[in-house]
Amino acid sequence: MTILTDATSLLGKDGPFASLLDNYHVRESQQQMAKRIEQAITDKEILIAESGTGTGKTLAYLVPAMLSGKKVLVSTGTRHLQDQLYKHDLPLVRRALEVPVTMSLLKGRSNYLCRQRLEQAEIDQSGYQAFPKVDLAVISKWSLTTLHGDIAEVSGVPEQSRVWSDVTSTVDNCIGSKCQHYDDCFVNSARKDAMEADILVVNHHLFLADIALKEEGFGQLLPKVDVVIFDEAHQVPDTASMYFSTGVSQRQMLDLCRDTRLADVAEKSGISGLDNRIDELEILAKECRLAMGASVSKGSWSQLEDRPDFNTALQTLKQGLQKMLEVLELDSAKGDQLENCYQRTQVIVDRLASLGNDNSEEFIRWYETSKTGFQLHSTPLNIADKFRELVCELDRAIIFTSATLAVSGSFSHYQKQLGLENAATDVWPGPFNYTDQALFYLPEGLPEPNDSAHTRMVVELAEKLIKISQGRAFLLFTSFRALNEAAELLKDRLDYPMLVQGEAPRHELLQRFRQEGDAVLLGTGSFWEGVDVKGDALSMVIIDKLPFAAPDDPVLQARSRAVRNAGLNPFMTLQLPQAVVSLRQGAGRLIRSVDDRGVFVLCDARLVSKSYGKIFTRSLPPMKRTRDFSEVSAFLENVRV
Repeated sequence: MTILTDATSLLGKDGPFASLLDNYHVRESQQQMAKRIEQAITDKEILIAESGTGTGKTLAYLVPAMLSGKKVLVSTGTRHLQDQLYKHDLPLVRRALEVPVTMSLLKGRSNYLCRQRLEQAEIDQSGYQAFPKVDLAVISKWSLTTLHGDIAEVSGVPEQSRVWSDVTSTVDNCIGSKCQHYDDCFVNSARKDAMEADILVVNHHLFLADIALKEEGFGQLLPKVDVVIFDEAHQVPDTASMYFSTGVSQRQMLDLCRDTRLADVAEKSGISGLDNRIDELEILAKECRLAMGASVSKGSWSQLEDRPDFNTALQTLKQGLQKMLEVLELDSAKGDQLENCYQRTQVIVDRLASLGNDNSEEFIRWYETSKTGFQLHSTPLNIADKFRELVCELDRAIIFTSATLAVSGSFSHYQKQLGLENAATDVWPGPFNYTDQALFYLPEGLPEPNDSAHTRMVVELAEKLIKISQGRAFLLFTSFRALNEAAELLKDRLDYPMLVQGEAPRHELLQRFRQEGDAVLLGTGSFWEGVDVKGDALSMVIIDKLPFAAPDDPVLQARSRAVRNAGLNPFMTLQLPQAVVSLRQGAGRLIRSVDDRGVFVLCDARLVSKSYGKIFTRSLPPMKRTRDFSEVSAFLENVRV
């Protein structure tokens, strides 16, 4: 018997996956991709690898990674995908290859129960309403039996419950080795397993948080590895930009106040005047938010400086923080928790001072507000040099893979974002026959996307199409405003279950969508990607507009100015490539298997009226296009049969 030792053969008709998996299909693109990644690992290359939906890219990178015998880190986009890799894909590959590798899953610290903060929450329930008290009781009972402390194990407590922030820790409020539960800390246990594992699964947020901490001179969270694989790599630029930023939020300050109260009680400090300083800081933080205006907004720092009331409120807030710092500095030696609160106050003071004084052209200072809070940010104008230095200039293989990285077949935009101009690139098409499986409908007669009637007209068209498809549709929007307007217009007008983003956690909405079989789901943002609905439950995806970033986004505006000053066109250089990748992600929700069939509807006439529309169409799968409603109706009727 021939012993198979290379990734290509192992994924072939005589390989172990053919016998382990029902309805296994040998895919040439998958084998080619696996062979190329095998080479990249051996040669310690940086490789950007795009593989179309249905290629089976997970096996294409896991098989050569596990065969290599090297220490491997796989970073993916979400916790859900982490769990899929760790609980399903990696055990399958290990069983197929029969190799004795150890595996570990590591999430961010906010995903693990903190024993100390749970004890504090159990003591101090003064601010809890009835439901949070019930949530806390569920968590307390679970804490007595859990082995890993992963809060994903808990059922019956809503994701949005405020209790979670009270029973998990952050980098700010963890007191490290001074904690009485340090030896049985769930985070430390998970990190110990991660350090020892042959293959470690993390997400982009944790990976880049680790990189940011190392740059600041703190101890590493993740082990040194020989191979790094970024799955869902199209998310990396935005995530890196977030973690290479610094900032201050109202939430940080209010959490600091709460934790200082708890520390004062727990460590019986007897600090004179501390309660007054805490009360004052809470009020000043809220007054600072009020001085930023009533609306939810986002803008540049210069816009804030034009508001005299904000400048006054910010200076008063700084003074309140300084008073808090002075009180804590005198008495921080009275306990480890108080020492932690002192250090956190110092960090906030320093960051606010830096934000107010930094006029460097290399950073973008901006703000954003929610209904009840605010954040102040300083974001690098360009992250390419830093990313290349901190991630890519090490002696190891790095693979970036996703179904959507190229724009019209070119990787240049992605490479420039991350400083990967010298990286190798390759593309493998997916196995789907889009010409037969999908129809691309571009409706006629709709108003321009900036017309106030646009969403209403999209909803009217969607209602007609949904009746023909008998539900089974995604309606994806480029803004929450349009999403909410559409949900209100469609309320009580559909004969099918309507699911709206925000009414329940994403995974719950998707589970209900699959179970109902004829539902209509309205979503934005996170529903454009990472959503996999195979089979008859989904036969139509409707997108309201081309997904251009908001033109008033302060980071985009600053980067656009820099591009323009360099003599380039910011629309073609920044906005268009990002929109193309987003549209590819949205369109990719439709066809998820070789048996799927459906209609992709784009309600934006700019695809044909603007010259740049050709760039979008060249980047989308090769679906047959139509503007004829009757042709769409006939296709959907046929899909239902």
